[in-house]
Amino acid sequence: MTTRLSSARISLSFVAAAAFLCVAVPAAAQTGAESGPLRMEDIFEVEIAGDPQISPDGRWVVYVRQRADIMTDSRFSNLWIVGSDGAGHRPLTTGDYSDSSPRWSPDGSRLAFVSNRSGDAQIHVRWMDSGETSTITNVTEPPRSFEWSPDGTQIAFGKLVPQPAPTIGGMPTPPEGAEWAEPAQVVERLVYRFDQLGDLPHGFVHVFVVPAEGGTARQITSGDNHWAGNGIGGTHFSWTPDGTGLVMSRDPRGGDTESVFVADTEVFEVSVADGTARQLTDRRGPDDGPIVSPDGRHIAYFGMDDRFQGYQLTRLYVMNRDGSDARPLSDGLDREVYGATWAPDGSGLYALYDDEGMTKLALFRLDDDGSGHRVLTDNVGGVGRAYAGATYSVADDGSYAMNYTTPAVLSEVATGRPGGDVRVLTGINDDLLAKREIGEVEEIWYESSHDGRPIHGWIIKPPGFDPSRRYPLILEIHGGPFSNYGARFDLEKQLMAAQGYVVLYTNPRGSTSYGEDFGNLIHHAYPGDDFHDLMSGVDTVIDRGYVDEEQLYVVGGSGGGVLTAWLVGRTDRFRAAVSWYPVINWYSFVLTADMAAYGVNYWFPGFPWDHVEHYESRSLLSVVENVTTPTRIVTGEEDWRTPMSESEQYFKALKLLGVETSLVRFPGEPHGIRRRPSHHIGKMLSTLEWFRRYSATTS
Repeated sequence: MTTRLSSARISLSFVAAAAFLCVAVPAAAQTGAESGPLRMEDIFEVEIAGDPQISPDGRWVVYVRQRADIMTDSRFSNLWIVGSDGAGHRPLTTGDYSDSSPRWSPDGSRLAFVSNRSGDAQIHVRWMDSGETSTITNVTEPPRSFEWSPDGTQIAFGKLVPQPAPTIGGMPTPPEGAEWAEPAQVVERLVYRFDQLGDLPHGFVHVFVVPAEGGTARQITSGDNHWAGNGIGGTHFSWTPDGTGLVMSRDPRGGDTESVFVADTEVFEVSVADGTARQLTDRRGPDDGPIVSPDGRHIAYFGMDDRFQGYQLTRLYVMNRDGSDARPLSDGLDREVYGATWAPDGSGLYALYDDEGMTKLALFRLDDDGSGHRVLTDNVGGVGRAYAGATYSVADDGSYAMNYTTPAVLSEVATGRPGGDVRVLTGINDDLLAKREIGEVEEIWYESSHDGRPIHGWIIKPPGFDPSRRYPLILEIHGGPFSNYGARFDLEKQLMAAQGYVVLYTNPRGSTSYGEDFGNLIHHAYPGDDFHDLMSGVDTVIDRGYVDEEQLYVVGGSGGGVLTAWLVGRTDRFRAAVSWYPVINWYSFVLTADMAAYGVNYWFPGFPWDHVEHYESRSLLSVVENVTTPTRIVTGEEDWRTPMSESEQYFKALKLLGVETSLVRFPGEPHGIRRRPSHHIGKMLSTLEWFRRYSATTS
């Protein structure tokens, strides 16, 4: 069994070991011929472990290992296997391919996965005893998520069923041999392109089944609806134990991508035999991520009553198989719960939640409201950044595998069992960290000058830190805004610290993992009083005596780019600022971004033409004439989340006002600027170069 992460909240960002509050660097990391702080080229050396899948008998874990290739400037992923005792660590697949989504068959004899090694992405099955692998699908559109049937004879998967795109009627046919220009694109959908994906194909996502040995895939669902998802990302569905049905979500209103960012879906059970569907839930709000209990009597799912707030907690629910007696299992926990998996005996559910910047794996009982949940472990995650990004899976005996991170552990695979310790099985970044000294990470709490609320943050001190010295400070601000930083390894911030900076990163109001009220302090009020939360953090670190208050710098991405521009529009305390892919004008944002409908419905009180003053007061153009801080803007040319036009507006405004500025554009890059490793390096270098240009020592 494996988790599926689902959420009705969209962010601008595109996530039993004790939490490490203060991490000492191992002696091995300070020795060796190549020892020293992290270097920019180390971005090519970092590997990420994800999607760990424990075998049904609990003996093995297969996971996805992502790496960067310095020769092709690309990222590839292969499957690796390791014993639950840490032995037998070896690759299952090799080569410059994208191998992902490993899933064990119910009896553990086979492993299915998605790979492009045969050309287009297809589902492959590997026989674990012989090592033989077969391609079992031959589809023209890439498979989305997939699931084995309970008896191991079939695999269900999601796939786009294309439909003709609208065209200009009456166009003449080109003469034979003629070379005409590419035809015009006729756009009729609200969401016609999406960040990371570009222009979206026409059609609807449906669910298919294919024999596990290969053969012709048979379509189960039909109609002008996206089944088991919103048509953008992966799909989610769950087999009934008898193999006769699939449980999944769908927007019952129909339509294409118009509802991508409107949180309203219901749970259905669909017959595998004839595709008939029976609706099981009915309310205004998202009900999705359903999973059927081992005995087939219950269905667990995630949902909420949509109140059109920017931050709303998704709750874990359980209902009878026929949809009756739906009840919440996590109401007693003021945190968003996600990624559920049934306990093998059906007595409860494993699930994840973020608490004060720490991702925890917990067990929720069927007879409880969540207040009595049992935390099994924390430190779940490991995406190379301080954001959440947890995956795990559960074996038939209740043991589990997970990705693992701390401020000093980048991204590894671990196993555990309820009541036992967590064991880290891999050391995929040990070779890099053995020759690099990383900065010490310290957790802090402080009060906001606005209202005295406690604010959570972390400080990274540069390698070789000397408390008697005064260091330049970088305030690094997270995106979202509904997301959280935490006690997780962050490569970008460590690279900043490696250049001699103290790095501060915090969770200002609006951040997740501190409860719904804290998150909604910025409802219809973003950006706003988060200014005070951030500046109070800066003052807290200055008061410690090792920061030069004449050398303060600020950077943030996405929502953090918004707050960077908000800060320099309200204070001149920073010597320089870098805003990564920000939103500058909310009016233009909700009319150009891929998440336009979400912004109108949840972040603002309505359409911009009906609330002009509100949109203008929250836009960064309202404070741009106050800016005197040298400010660089960094953007990706294929960013459809915070379109490049937002960065261009800010750049032009600053130039017109005579503020020192520059605009850095990365070709082919979507939101985040990490598609190409060299561009990731360029993003970091453009930031640190700008700070050095305006430092006190070079002014």
